[in-house]
Amino acid sequence: MASRSQRKAAKSVDERAPSLGAQAYARILEVLFERRVATGEMLSQGELAELIDVPITPVRDALRVLEAEGVLTIHPRLGIEFVKPGLELLRSTYQLRGIIEAAAVAVYAETAEIAEMEAMEQLHRDAIAVLERDGLTPQVRHRLEDLDAGFHNGIIASLQNPMVENIYRRIHNHLRILRLDRKETEPLSLRFLQEHLAIISACKRRKPAEAQAALQTHFANALQRNMGLY
Repeated sequence: MASRSQRKAAKSVDERAPSLGAQAYARILEVLFERRVATGEMLSQGELAELIDVPITPVRDALRVLEAEGVLTIHPRLGIEFVKPGLELLRSTYQLRGIIEAAAVAVYAETAEIAEMEAMEQLHRDAIAVLERDGLTPQVRHRLEDLDAGFHNGIIASLQNPMVENIYRRIHNHLRILRLDRKETEPLSLRFLQEHLAIISACKRRKPAEAQAALQTHFANALQRNMGLY
């Protein structure tokens, strides 16, 4: 299913028909993230409209937005090509993510309420307990995805900058595309949860530099995981 941030972003797709434009935007991402279309696959606009069950006009509006966000490429008279994950996309995504979120986590460490941090910390500890008890089931996988998005979006929100939030939403879509071909395991999932806890710990102690260092370690490890180095 499309995330809350995706549905919110889709409102800007077509002011003349916001409900259909939003529906097309969300459903295109949905079929991609649910692997109903493959990365690198080529579809005609008509085939895509039929697949997501939305009229062609709002589909075209949504496609223009998604092309601007780097999710796909529109080839005139040929079709729609969904971006295929590669080393260039991986490196550029994490480079931009590191620049933006390093600034945000320093603000988060200095300004976020301790109660908010403690609540996020508890969500992570609960997730660890469930993961260790049940393993990486589909339900646990979805829970971890939502927790990861909520954690990083919360850090970004501390900047109170709509322009940054809009850019970060694009980054989040790229991250989900990159993860489509990544093998998830219980040890790797436990590792990213522990890395989050290290960031939260530094923020709770009001140590922005330590929080930035923990965040950069987290991103460096995530980059290696996405490259298949471990």
